[in-house]
Formats: sequence, C-alpha cells, structure tokens
Amino acid sequence: MKGNSYFSRKLHSLLGIIPLGGFIVVHGLTNYQAFERGPEGFDKGVTLINSMPVLPLLEIFGIYLPLLFHGIYGLYVAYQSNTNTGRFKYGRNWAFTAQRITGVITFVFVFWHVYQTRIQVYLGHITHEELGSTMNQIASNPTYFVLYVIGVLAAVFHFSNGLWAFLISWGITIGPKAQRISSYICMGVFVVVSALFILSLIAFSGDQFKEAASAALALTNIG
Repeated sequence: MKGNSYFSRKLHSLLGIIPLGGFIVVHGLTNYQAFERGPEGFDKGVTLINSMPVLPLLEIFGIYLPLLFHGIYGLYVAYQSNTNTGRFKYGRNWAFTAQRITGVITFVFVFWHVYQTRIQVYLGHITHEELGSTMNQIASNPTYFVLYVIGVLAAVFHFSNGLWAFLISWGITIGPKAQRISSYICMGVFVVVSALFILSLIAFSGDQFKEAASAALALTNIG
C-alpha cells in the first residue's frame, strides 16, 4: 500500500510539471499573442496549434488524462493532508496550505474554462477562428474577468510552487542554498507567467477583439 502511495505521489508530482506545467506555459504564450499582436496574432497562434496532425492524441494523453489524474488525486491528497499553519508560522507551511487551496480552485477553473472554449468547439457551437470572439465575451464581463484573474493566479501559483516542491522531491535541489535559489526562480516563473495571462485577458476585453467579434457576427448574419 505504501509503495502504491509512493508511486502515485511521484506520478502526481511529475504530471504536474510534465506535461501540465508545459501546457500552462505554452497556453500563456499563445494567449499573450492577443496582447502583443492583436486578433490576427492570436488567430495565427491558435491555427498553428490546431494544425498539428496528432493534436487529438496530444490533447487526450498529454492534457486531459494527466489533468484528470493530477486533479482527482490532488483533491484526495488535499483531503488527507493536515495543514500546519496553526502550529508553525513560517512561509513554507503557508505555501503548503495555499498549494492545496489553489489546487482545488485550479481544478474547477480549468474545467470551467475548457467547457467555455474547447468543448464548445467540439460541440460545433463555435470554430477555432471564433475563440478570440468567445474570449472577448468572457473577458468583457466584469464578473467573469475577476473570476478568470483569480483562476489564473491560482493555477500559476499551483504550478510554480509545485515546481519548487518537484525539484526537492525528485532530488534536483539538495540543500538549503539550492532550495532558496530555486524558490527565487519559481517566484519569477509565477510573476512572468501570471503577467502573460493577465495581459492577454486585458487584450481580450479591449476594443480590437470587440471589433473583431462584431465583424464576425455581422458576417454570420449576412451568411
């Protein structure tokens, strides 16, 4: 039983970084095209990703199945864990608790986001070319915008803090100095990746995407 638990925890840790952590970074960079290059740049990024011939397999085995295992097992770990913030007042225990809380928030947020975007494409309600317009509708809603910011910050913190723990548990950062340096690096990752997502949300709520959404709607009505 202990062996199974050890293997499950190791797999949970690994999947959180590879491939899910990589997916977060790639997703952030793709969305950032909305801020840097506007609707056309974002559409090109989406088109590039969706032109990959093995994309369905990558999504199933590289995102959805790892996400299900990592999320469900993470909820189990969070339920089993005892928080120590009441006994020991120092940063890592707060980070331990925040990791569990943000894990739950991230799990809910990711499935909500996937339902609003990717699932709608699968169902035929929108096309890949209309994802920018869909994100404009979401980001233009003040309530959704705030919820997305919370969800994004939770997800990126969960990844960044999880990366710090991953480096320790896999024996990559051994000793206080290495762990302190990695904490600074992971903090930098949190700031940079969070900025990518938040700037993209600001861009999605802007006039450029609003005009693109209006133009797309007009073409639909004409058709």
